[in-house]
Amino acid sequence: MTLPTDAVQISKRPKRADALRNYEKLVAAGREAFTEADRSASLEDIARRAGVGIGTLYRHFPTRTDLVQAIYVDEVEALSRSAEELAALEPWEALSAWLGRFVGYVATKKALADELFAVDDAERQAVFAGCRSMLYGAGEPLLRRAQDAGIVRPDVTIAESVRLVGG
Repeated sequence: MTLPTDAVQISKRPKRADALRNYEKLVAAGREAFTEADRSASLEDIARRAGVGIGTLYRHFPTRTDLVQAIYVDEVEALSRSAEELAALEPWEALSAWLGRFVGYVATKKALADELFAVDDAERQAVFAGCRSMLYGAGEPLLRRAQDAGIVRPDVTIAESVRLVGG
């Protein structure tokens, strides 16, 4: 199972090795800051946690929302890739393990979602649509295998399954 190539292009990771290292450090520091109890971490604090200057942060993420969006996309990509790792399991175990990871993902995304939902522009909406498509594309083969094995009703969709466990 491979992820659709158009969905994977949601990320705006830099190509140069040094820029990519800084980008990944900033995303990791931002993820840590935004999942702690105080969700109002400053960009200066995030740059400090990442061990880079504030100018490096702004070069990669001109706004706070750009950083939050990058963290969100990174998490969606990781969750989508995890479906490939689980595909070797028995159909029910693979599907339930992936949906369990989805629940864990949703539980830690409150701060990110609040901040992203506050912005209503076409680019952000496209990112949400792309992420949803990526998640559905990753989970669909696992659901289909469970349906083919007779473990899940054939009329259940991945959208319904994700909505059920993510609610």
